[in-house]
Amino acid sequence: MGFSDQRFTVNSSILFSELPLLERPAAVAAAGFSALELWWPWVDTATPEQSELDALKKAIEDAGVQLTGLNFYAGQLPGPDRGALSVPGEESDKFRANLKVAADFAKALGCTALNALYGNRVDGVDPAEQDKLALENLVLAAKEADRIGAILLIEALNAPESPKCPIVSAPKAIEIVDAVNEATGLGNAKFLMDLYHLAMNDEDLTAVIDAYADKTGHVQIADKPGRGAPGTGDLPLEALLDQLKKAGYEGYVGLEYKAGDKPTAESFGWLPAEARAAR
Repeated sequence: MGFSDQRFTVNSSILFSELPLLERPAAVAAAGFSALELWWPWVDTATPEQSELDALKKAIEDAGVQLTGLNFYAGQLPGPDRGALSVPGEESDKFRANLKVAADFAKALGCTALNALYGNRVDGVDPAEQDKLALENLVLAAKEADRIGAILLIEALNAPESPKCPIVSAPKAIEIVDAVNEATGLGNAKFLMDLYHLAMNDEDLTAVIDAYADKTGHVQIADKPGRGAPGTGDLPLEALLDQLKKAGYEGYVGLEYKAGDKPTAESFGWLPAEARAAR
């Protein structure tokens, strides 16, 4: 059990970020992994040129790795933003314009998980209005994900690092998941359980797993404190992943940690080479 018994996918927006985007899939493969996930790669546009989409698709295919997850447009990420779908005006419009683009890209690569980040509270805007807009946009996103046979992921962030984001606990994320599924009747909205974010919120991780494993569509990990590789902090990540597996979770585990000062390829010492390729 433990790390040797997981299906890992490398978040290539935070790991290998020292490399140009189109070089990252090959670097993932060279490190021994067979799967990657991405934040929306074009922070400045929700609708990049088709040539840019095609170039990234080719890089992923040429590397022989599977795209397992993709964020919808989420604003400046990394950066000050925490999503776009609850932000009225231009950001909401960009999110909607991105839905088909992102879903079509995911479909072309056999990716079946799309992550929709909620966004920050906006000064001077009624939170209830933002939540109404958010539900409208999440319903659209769930329908777009369903069109390509994918699930829609809803993630809880952490309050210390994302103080303006209202989705900063597992129960709150589950509340949104349930609301979207009730509104669409599709049942394809799922919880993205990021153990680092939940730990930063001081949530009881074993209790969260017990309560919500059946509604979880994806898991991500980093150690705490520091958001470094497993073993750099004090989270019992192997035991938590074992608990998830026993609770029935069979999906990928996203590596969404910071490699620190060294090249990303040198940050995988915690995981034996033979355990890296997803089975």
